[in-house]
Amino acid sequence: MKLVIGNKNYSSWSMRPWVAMRHFGIAFDEVRLRLDFTRGSAFYRELARFTSAGQVPVLVDDDGFAVWDTLAIVETLAERFPQHALWPADAKARARARSVCAEMHAGFAALRDACPQNIEARLPAVGARVLAEQPAVRADLGRIVAMWRDALAASFICSTAHCWRACGLPCTPAGANASNWRS
Repeated sequence: MKLVIGNKNYSSWSMRPWVAMRHFGIAFDEVRLRLDFTRGSAFYRELARFTSAGQVPVLVDDDGFAVWDTLAIVETLAERFPQHALWPADAKARARARSVCAEMHAGFAALRDACPQNIEARLPAVGARVLAEQPAVRADLGRIVAMWRDALAASFICSTAHCWRACGLPCTPAGANASNWRS
């Protein structure tokens, strides 16, 4: 099985299934493509070997069957590796975890715009300015903190959340360490 990804430092979408697979000890070969969104770039040519979707990440079976999009990949992994309990066993908890993951996956536009993922960067002055000047970012951050307080789907939320830590925003769960996930 292969996981085709972009740069984990900049691509939270690439990082999410990578973190889940590493966390649960699911074996895979990492295929890292250099992100370049220029039409006709080597990135798109190489990606086309795995999928016509034109986006990373992509999970590729040994027989070449490809699944793209982080949520579809996690669902596929949960089906193939039920022993790892990627989702909670309780139906209501599982539904809530899926809701939280979907919200993390598609929401928080203000936060994403103000603080794109860059795990290596430490920009506390930028984060302080963003929090002071942008109420929509404060609202996004408040929602994320509330989700963590409820301890919902934390293993998936953590992998996305570090993009905002780069701006020095106070939202990283205790004990989380993004640098462990980059290597």
